[in-house]
Amino acid sequence: MDVLRGMGDAYRVVALATGSRADLLGEQAALLRPAAVSLADPAALAALDLPPGTARVGGPDALEQLATRDDVDVVVVGTGGLVSLRPVLAALAAGKVVATANKEVLVAAGHLAMPRARALAEAAAATDPSSPLASPLGWLRPIDSEHSAIWQCLAGERNQGIERVVLTASGGPFRRMEADRLALVTPAEALRHPTWSMGAKITIDSATLANKGLEVIEAHWLYDVAYDAIDVVVHPQSVVHSAVLFRDGSLKAQLGTPDMRIPIQYALTYPRRLVSPAAPPDLVATGSLTFEAPDEGRFPALPIARDAGRAGPWATAALISADEVAVPRFLDGTLSFPGIPRLLGAAVDRYGVQRGPAPSVDDLIALDAEIRSAFAAGAWAEPTAGGRA
Repeated sequence: MDVLRGMGDAYRVVALATGSRADLLGEQAALLRPAAVSLADPAALAALDLPPGTARVGGPDALEQLATRDDVDVVVVGTGGLVSLRPVLAALAAGKVVATANKEVLVAAGHLAMPRARALAEAAAATDPSSPLASPLGWLRPIDSEHSAIWQCLAGERNQGIERVVLTASGGPFRRMEADRLALVTPAEALRHPTWSMGAKITIDSATLANKGLEVIEAHWLYDVAYDAIDVVVHPQSVVHSAVLFRDGSLKAQLGTPDMRIPIQYALTYPRRLVSPAAPPDLVATGSLTFEAPDEGRFPALPIARDAGRAGPWATAALISADEVAVPRFLDGTLSFPGIPRLLGAAVDRYGVQRGPAPSVDDLIALDAEIRSAFAAGAWAEPTAGGRA
């Protein structure tokens, strides 16, 4: 919303949707006056105080209805989990630009989303090869700071020249913590991210480095690069957001302050660059930029995710569904911090085996339900001292 306010009348908010934040949705609707809104809770949606003329859209396909409206050009996706899978695929099928911060769609369904983006790009290229929509990234635009950085590094480049993709990671709050101490960390400690202010789920994923593992899988799909050509480097200052190494030995990196308004605005305005509300980086004040290899022994979620990517979409879908349940269990005190990657690995081993053809949307939804049901039934309890599970 802050980014849009800074661009005046250049953009109009047509629709807003959220899962449960009725209070915030009401405030945003009063400010932006969209044509339609949606809430997951039908009672809360009916009770919402809205400006005159604002439609309420409910039901299981509400997000698909909003994402495919005739008056929608760009769909911004900020949800967690697989709830956005059908809406994203529907939006692409309807020829809408999708700017997404949702990792789950590409991690679980990159094999479904990217072919649609490529088909749109090929159609655009047939009409105008110089169009920004003549590339799959013109249609499926990453908002994550790391993937926005890679996208920006690739501007004007040919993908055939990529040697390696380098994803940077802050290392989280436990970068220097001893392995035996990790079993004792609390949710409050894990939620204190050193450089970014984010929601609880992604903050815990950053602390375990699961988040970086998911970004490795996303990079494979977004940039059509092999897993062996994707590196992760720990960069505590979070100024270099990622980089691309080219075959001629050139390394291009995108630098910026740790402010999500920059990648959000780039995804909205691409290929233009407009004045941003974010402060520019001050290299002198920063003083030094340091880099180190991640410790995959202490943070096994990263290699688990990479191995899941190599195993295929059944494994990556199992990974993402397990993480959606493991993190809340850690936050409510029923799982230790090292228990998160253990459960991710167990889910990939148990449910990630190839079950025939690549999973369809219905297959992915069913697998997600199966894994959540197994967790709810007490599967994979983690006995520890003091009865903590």
